[in-house]
Amino acid sequence: MLRVAIQMDPIEGVDIESDTTWLQAMEAQNRGYPVWVYDFRTLALEDGRLFCRARPVTLRQRRGDHVAFGDWEKLDLGADVDVILMRQDPPFDMAYVTATYLLETVHPHTLVVNDPAEVRSAPEKLLATRFSGLQPPTLISADPVALDDFHVRHGDVVLKPLHGAAGSGVVRLKADDPNLGALVEIHAAASRDPLVIQKFVPAVSKGDKRIILIDGEPVGAINRIPAAGAVRSNLRVGGVAAPVELTARDREICAAIGPTLKERGLIFVGIDVIGDYLTEINVTSPTGAQQLKRFTGVDAAALMWDVIERKRAA
Repeated sequence: MLRVAIQMDPIEGVDIESDTTWLQAMEAQNRGYPVWVYDFRTLALEDGRLFCRARPVTLRQRRGDHVAFGDWEKLDLGADVDVILMRQDPPFDMAYVTATYLLETVHPHTLVVNDPAEVRSAPEKLLATRFSGLQPPTLISADPVALDDFHVRHGDVVLKPLHGAAGSGVVRLKADDPNLGALVEIHAAASRDPLVIQKFVPAVSKGDKRIILIDGEPVGAINRIPAAGAVRSNLRVGGVAAPVELTARDREICAAIGPTLKERGLIFVGIDVIGDYLTEINVTSPTGAQQLKRFTGVDAAALMWDVIERKRAA
């Protein structure tokens, strides 16, 4: 029996009909594992031992009454649990990065999913750049001259924060749009991080495909269709999920990146594909598993736990 701690945003606030972490937690409970939840802000490293303040939970598929909490406990994450799911949402800021450093002190003795060092080394819009020929033309820079030059050369582009998530801050700039400079200035006033600028892929109007990979293998996909006139298809900003099949190009992309994901201990990953192009590799808290199960019957959470069980038994 595995003892499971989940590092996540408040579980009482999740949508039990759509949240992937909920599906993962319910599957753990259904397998008879005791489950605790905790906030990364309660992590505490002392004399080489990593602790947190956590509460055991009992989960039920009942909207508005889906969780019962036990009393607060001080958990030794190197001794009291076997598996940690790192599932808090971005922003991928220094607090997030620091949490990966802390979790690295117990991994792999306590298996952390995904591997915290590899999550830290794989910012989601940067990891995709390692694979030649899969992305649309892309530039990552904070230099306004370089960004403007890319815009001039490629015309219709999409601009987004390097460490953004869920479609936050994503804008489309057509060839004659004069606002790039102002947007770069606004971003620079709030952050020293670079921006990502990509050639616009018109196929986004037909959807942005989320493909879930478990231990480097694709298990299925959903399509996220943007609202009429919108460029963002993320479910959190109004995109609508729909069933979709994997194409030969999708499988080619997965075959190119899968071995690297597996080697890096990135067990649960969601990639974004628009048309024939890979746009992001999401390793922090990928979503889409509930919609995939609803459309296809494929339970990515169950497949994830099968892999975890094999790794813990090895």
